[in-house]
Amino acid sequence: MRIDVLTLFPEMFAGVLGSSILKRAAEVKLDDAGQVVRQPVVAYHVHNIRDFTTDRHQKVDRPPYGGGPGMVIQCQPVWDAVKRVQEQEPHRPAHRILMSPQGRRLDQKLLAELAGEDRLLILAGHYEGFDQRVLDRLEPITEISVGDYVLTGGELPAMVLIDGVVRLLPGALGDDESPLHESFSEALGGLLDYPHYTRPAVWDGRAVPDVLLGGHHAQIEAWRRAESVHRTRNRRPDLLNEPEGPDGASRKHS
Repeated sequence: MRIDVLTLFPEMFAGVLGSSILKRAAEVKLDDAGQVVRQPVVAYHVHNIRDFTTDRHQKVDRPPYGGGPGMVIQCQPVWDAVKRVQEQEPHRPAHRILMSPQGRRLDQKLLAELAGEDRLLILAGHYEGFDQRVLDRLEPITEISVGDYVLTGGELPAMVLIDGVVRLLPGALGDDESPLHESFSEALGGLLDYPHYTRPAVWDGRAVPDVLLGGHHAQIEAWRRAESVHRTRNRRPDLLNEPEGPDGASRKHS
């Protein structure tokens, strides 16, 4: 997958894209003999919108028509940036995305859909956002929100989206089975993940549940399923689709 990001602050992405799983996913992996054992599963390209403006001072924003606070990013540099970036690999048309609090709420289902794309082009706005005319001309474009709140810009939401997408790409994680058994996964029926434990068996007087130490796989799976349902009912009952009582509480009890 190729991921392009258009932003006014490209320096914000270096630390995130250059660390942990996101970094490894973009690297060639070699064995001890120097042989390639894994090709990169993603390539990141972060572009500064200011590089595409015709303004000699690299100014890309102006006050809004009709008055009001803030500044609006102009059409010309955004349109030219998108056009030039897409031309870098014209055989790979990009799925265009705008990070916006007015967009579709980001969830695991949407991340999985985007992980199936060959190329993403993400617009990360700032200030009061983009002139609506350039967004209209860029249709089709998917507006995506990370929640019902407003941030300073679209950079942090773009990083959240990239992290969520890349970890779903085959070969990005150490074990491709990992994302299949997490919160909201199909394997868990869209519910929350169960608790996890590791050594030592007793810490600070707190013991690991006995069922996890017995080696009986059927019992372990049954325990995990029950814990997943219990945790979901307590924390996110909306995910269970259970009927509610007159007081609004679930009629089922753990």
